[in-house]
Amino acid sequence: MAGRQLPEGWTLEEIRRVSGDREATPLDTDRVVTGWPEQGDRLHPEIVLGFHGLCLVKAVNDDDWYMGSLNDDGSVTCWSAYGDLRGALRGL
Repeated sequence: MAGRQLPEGWTLEEIRRVSGDREATPLDTDRVVTGWPEQGDRLHPEIVLGFHGLCLVKAVNDDDWYMGSLNDDGSVTCWSAYGDLRGALRGL
């Protein structure tokens, strides 16, 4: 499960409970993530969480969580940012 991790202090069960998505799962970080704050800007993901067609991405050296769509090619296009994971999970 290299490249698939959970945020420190969180369990998968807690992520699923807070998000309301019983199938939430950590995804591989080896993917292109773009779209925030400027269209085309590239983020370097440290953590990627999948929620059906949506994702939350924690970038390396960044405290924000970015919400976006999981594209057919495995890339993620983000459109918003949250200051903490709990707020991002509730925003799904």
